[in-house]
Amino acid sequence: MKGARHLSREEIQNLAQSFYGEYETRNRTLFLLGLNLGTRISELLSLNVGDVWQYEKPVEILELRKAITKGKKTRQIPLNEQAREVITELIQWKESQGEDLSPNAPLFTSRKGNGRLSRIQAHRILKESFQASECSGKVSTHSLRKSFAKALLVSGNNLRAIQVLLGHSSLATTEKYLAVSPDELTQAVNSLGFAIS
Repeated sequence: MKGARHLSREEIQNLAQSFYGEYETRNRTLFLLGLNLGTRISELLSLNVGDVWQYEKPVEILELRKAITKGKKTRQIPLNEQAREVITELIQWKESQGEDLSPNAPLFTSRKGNGRLSRIQAHRILKESFQASECSGKVSTHSLRKSFAKALLVSGNNLRAIQVLLGHSSLATTEKYLAVSPDELTQAVNSLGFAIS
């Protein structure tokens, strides 16, 4: 979503604790995978069990099929430890719920049987979490993707690596994603301390 901002580290910690109820595991996994993969919400919701779970364990590298990517190009995203952990938790939860774990089954299912979770449902789930955690400003499902990009930049990764992981066709698009936030401007100005005699 245009104009959505990235989330602060404190907001992410609060949001991760904000999920509850019967679908807590599914909803928290949706949130944490969004942060750790940097995919568009449509790409995340299009994942099948077999995309992330093979040979009774999480894959090392997620391959986004070109059929589900915006640019219709295959994209590879290595899965970090947290991503692999939440995938394992989700698969165990799905198994306990009697959900379909065949390779072509949707990874994120709706409450209505084994159908795929929709964008509208994902937006509602995350919006409720943003409100419960009192996140102000323009936050949306796209905030997860922007938070992924910002975290990579802050960790010292180069723009080209971030561009490839996001699947952007140009560096200019990636640079727009990494726009400076009002908090960063305030922090920059507050760091000034001119010596006046």
